[in-house]
Amino acid sequence: MKPFDDLVKEAQEADVEGWGFGWLAGRATEERPLWGYAKLLGQRLSSVNSALDLDTGGGEVLNEAPVFPSKMFATEAWPPNIKKARELLSARGVQIIDSAGINTLPFADASFELITSRHPVAPNWSEIHRVLQPGGRYFAQHVGAASAFELIEYFLGPLPYERTLRNPEKEAKEAEAAGLEIMDLRLAQCRMEFFDIGAIIWILRKCVWWVPDFSVEKYRQKLLKMDQQMRDGTPFIAHSTRHLIEARR
Repeated sequence: MKPFDDLVKEAQEADVEGWGFGWLAGRATEERPLWGYAKLLGQRLSSVNSALDLDTGGGEVLNEAPVFPSKMFATEAWPPNIKKARELLSARGVQIIDSAGINTLPFADASFELITSRHPVAPNWSEIHRVLQPGGRYFAQHVGAASAFELIEYFLGPLPYERTLRNPEKEAKEAEAAGLEIMDLRLAQCRMEFFDIGAIIWILRKCVWWVPDFSVEKYRQKLLKMDQQMRDGTPFIAHSTRHLIEARR
């Protein structure tokens, strides 16, 4: 394994734009939910004439779909991701909407047969209901409660209130309150393993909301302790949580 400072330098200089995680190859692993969201997404997109993908990131997951409906939109709020999504998807006919600072979706009522999202920030259920056609579906994979909290709490300490957020049952009830009917709700917990300190630094640079005040300087002693654990042959273990949710208007 490279020296600590070399791993830090690599991770701090690496690109974290978009929503790809290829930089972690050989440095970290994460199990995936058994349902295979990208494949299911592709199947659903092939069976409708209009769709909207919310919080599309850099468009990487959406781009895995073999075909798109004739009317295909996606929203994204972070400028670097908007740029990447347009570069990736515009040639395939997807219109990317800048959603920064927008509380309501810029579409007419009943605009889409299908609304999708992989890891939305905060679903606006009333807006999702409004722009879905009657009988239309919302199909998404959400980040679940206390996802990766072994890592987050390693730096921040216990977060009892934050552990209660993103509860799948609560989200389902909120969707129902907005007028949607829950068709499917599945939960998964997936093992994450980090093999070098560069992987930790890179993921915290990319997922900035995990440890908002993160810097190598501030958390250097904790990083050094974790680095030694990894050099002794024990990866850092955390668990991501996910839920698949499908609802119908």
